[in-house]
Amino acid sequence: MVTRQKMKTSVSVVVYLLLCTVILSVSESQKPSPSNAPSSLPLAAALFVIGDSSVDSGTNNFLGTLARADHLPYGRDFDTHQPTGRFSNGRIPVDFLALRLGLPFVPSYLGQAGTVEDMIEGVNYASAGAGIILSSGSELGQHISLTQQIQQFADTLQLFILSMGQDAANTLISKSVFYISIGINDYIHYYLLNVSNVDNLYLPWHFNSFLASSLTQEIKNLYNLNVRKVVITGLAPIGCAPHYLWQYGSGNGECVEQINNMAVEFNFLTRYMVENLAEELPDANIIFCDVFEGSMDILKNHERYGFNVTTEACCGMGKYKGWIMCLSPEMACRNASNHIWWDQFHPTDAVNAILADNIWNSRHTKMCYPMNLEDMVTQAK
Repeated sequence: MVTRQKMKTSVSVVVYLLLCTVILSVSESQKPSPSNAPSSLPLAAALFVIGDSSVDSGTNNFLGTLARADHLPYGRDFDTHQPTGRFSNGRIPVDFLALRLGLPFVPSYLGQAGTVEDMIEGVNYASAGAGIILSSGSELGQHISLTQQIQQFADTLQLFILSMGQDAANTLISKSVFYISIGINDYIHYYLLNVSNVDNLYLPWHFNSFLASSLTQEIKNLYNLNVRKVVITGLAPIGCAPHYLWQYGSGNGECVEQINNMAVEFNFLTRYMVENLAEELPDANIIFCDVFEGSMDILKNHERYGFNVTTEACCGMGKYKGWIMCLSPEMACRNASNHIWWDQFHPTDAVNAILADNIWNSRHTKMCYPMNLEDMVTQAK
């Protein structure tokens, strides 16, 4: 009797497992592609974002500043078709990467309730106008600088420790990805404006060395907070942005080389810094992703990527729409998907998607060194 009952139970278990297999197979076949939906099993514990307007997801909505994107047409092509504070017509790179990691879109630090539940899968501290230098972007109004953003993360970590204990909190952070995109405002709103007579005090190379050294120290500060997985993006070719094409009187849309050269120098020094940190911090994974390289590939091969408007922003006013920033829906083009630039400084959602693909797995061109993000989160170290 006992044997027969055991046989019935075994058969039931086998049937149940077969049904589960069939259901899982069907559900897997019906899932959207990785670029549109998070994977069922996250590849990182959380995603934390530090930076400027290139990755701001709404921080500046809560600050007194001119650098805000909380009005249409910003966000018109986002998932909700509403402005969120992202400086894009749609998604920013970290949105695409969050889904690749199997995580939801990361909320801004000032835009959530401040509970562990709200922050357990990541927080976005990025603030438009922020730079490596504390005062960069100050003429725009309030912003959260790099040092202040790292302090906000330290506060978040303390909240985690109080909630789950030291060991669990440190494990969570060590298994999370930190994405850093900052430095452009140190040129746009500091060096190129000659704040504090800086361009007479520093040659571009010395200024870049100062920025790279300061960024290195901040990475070490994060390491001391148990951060072990870091993505650092370089500067984009800002000399090709519509604002500078307008300001420097570009005749046929040629990029402003003197500005781009400074970005190239910064990226060279930052990549060198990452290589040195790899030796100094062997238990950390730190990668450098050269957004300049990826963006120039798009600009040079724009037809292959489906872009036919390469110098004029979708939204703005003046030549190249680079004089006045995007202020109202009436200033925007009808179709942003064939534009490289959304406004006078920021790329479109379509460009952000390509750059995110390159950061993830070098799909279109190699940008990241010594490895891409997918390799970093799937390899053991």
